Amino acid sequence: MSARVRTFVLVPGAGGQAWYWHRLVPELLARGHEAVAVDLPAADDGAGFAEYADAVVAAIGDRRAGLVLVGQSMGGFTVPLVVQRVPVEAIVLLNAMVPAPGETGGEWWAATGQAEARAVCAAREGRAADTFDPLVDFLHDVPPDVVAEAMSVELVQSDTPFAAPWPLPAWPDVPTRFLQGRDDRFFPLEFQRRVVAQRLPGVEVEELPGGHLLALSRPVELAEALLSRV
Repeated sequence: MSARVRTFVLVPGAGGQAWYWHRLVPELLARGHEAVAVDLPAADDGAGFAEYADAVVAAIGDRRAGLVLVGQSMGGFTVPLVVQRVPVEAIVLLNAMVPAPGETGGEWWAATGQAEARAVCAAREGRAADTFDPLVDFLHDVPPDVVAEAMSVELVQSDTPFAAPWPLPAWPDVPTRFLQGRDDRFFPLEFQRRVVAQRLPGVEVEELPGGHLLALSRPVELAEALLSRV
């Protein structure tokens, strides 16, 4: 592993709060790297993915050396847009949605078969899949004190980003990694393997222990994975 300092730009998923990264940031700092946790205008009905990219660029500021974009879940739609405006060394997708050119965020769910994959996973584990429960789908492997804090944080996600087609003609020509929790109940591992093989040919799905919110449940393992190939 190179000793050169990297700046990890951490882009959250739905709800858009930098708080999601609060357990990962100190792990990266302790290992001698910089971390920028981004707040997105998720509650703003006037903001789509272009405005989310604006927020990421603003958070990066004048930093230009060693930038690594990390996009969690819905952040997979945003981070490629930033590459057009800021030179980055790599993209890391984390339990992420991988968009196709011209596809809206709303179309992604049916196009990828996410609901069916989630239902199969739930049936295999003896759970009901007809309702969404953040405690079951997202927070099942997160420490209780962090769960309590998470449930006290109000998350609001506008539907606006899901309405516009993803504007890029192809995935950016930037080294890309895909990290995936093997116990993710919302985007199951086998589902992500299929989607990544179809949409990011040649990109390996790297398995980590944990569910959908790895930065909350497994910050040490996630930090080590992020630094394993930089």
